Amino acid sequence: MRKLFRIYLEKPELAGVALLVVLTMLFQVRSNGVFLSSDNLRGILGLLPEAGLVTIGVTILMICGEFDLSVGSMFALMPVCIALMTNSGIPFIPSILLGLGIAALVGFANGFLTLTFNIPSFITTLGMLFIVRSLTVVLTGGFPPLLSGDLPIGVFTQFVGPGGILRASFIWFAVIALVSWVVLSRSNFGNWIQATGGFIDAAAAMGVPVRRVKMICFVLCSMLAGFAGTIQVFRLGSPLPSIGDGLELQAVAAAVIGGTALSGGIGTVLGAVVGALLIRFIDNGLILSQVDANWFKFAVGGLTILAVVANSWLRQTARRIKVGG
Repeated sequence: MRKLFRIYLEKPELAGVALLVVLTMLFQVRSNGVFLSSDNLRGILGLLPEAGLVTIGVTILMICGEFDLSVGSMFALMPVCIALMTNSGIPFIPSILLGLGIAALVGFANGFLTLTFNIPSFITTLGMLFIVRSLTVVLTGGFPPLLSGDLPIGVFTQFVGPGGILRASFIWFAVIALVSWVVLSRSNFGNWIQATGGFIDAAAAMGVPVRRVKMICFVLCSMLAGFAGTIQVFRLGSPLPSIGDGLELQAVAAAVIGGTALSGGIGTVLGAVVGALLIRFIDNGLILSQVDANWFKFAVGGLTILAVVANSWLRQTARRIKVGG
């Protein structure tokens, strides 16, 4: 038992992995074997990149000790801007790069306002949530712009892999997740992120560029949200100005469920992926189990509270064992 607690202290995402296994078996039985069918997995994995990329960005920022509640609005703004730019004659790739630049600018504004004026990022990004959503509606007039059929969106939407079980967007997601994991777990910058979130005074005293680290994390979080929204728009074929509404709360919930500490300093990219996958599993599994879909938010909310309570207790217990052992 002591060994298990010590492992958890170093791998907080393992609790989410265990829950993922339990839910998989439960939904497989409840759905009479449909849950793990190739068609159903194609649907789950086809949606995972969109929520997963946002969750990775939110997780990294939370590890750094900050929040971004504007990701749901950025999820809508970037693809709308790309659609408007391509419709005006700007080529596809430059439009995407300019869209990422817009997302980076919003992330920079979040970081600059938060750090320069010492405002809680919760408040800064809450305000940016309304600002960006309003800009999206104003730019579109409330109606989605047309998405040209000549755009090479197949690089994000076409099915690939054995039996066509994966969308190309999953490959983008996997590559970004892998790079994020390497940076966070195997680089000095990753150590700076964790130190900034967990021991900011000590990090500053050791020469860690705290402000620069936080700024980069704000920008990265916003860019990942915008890119994820672009993938969803390409899949749906319509840049709706309302997409991403409430996504910021799901992303925070997924990060927490995946073992990220609300106080900062603790969390992993694997935990972010597991948390996003858990939410997709719950959403899909409830439907296949013929449970009222309105229970979805109840389940996510309850799981989030349970994860916070369980993680707090497990960390305290693990630390006592580590100290005592």
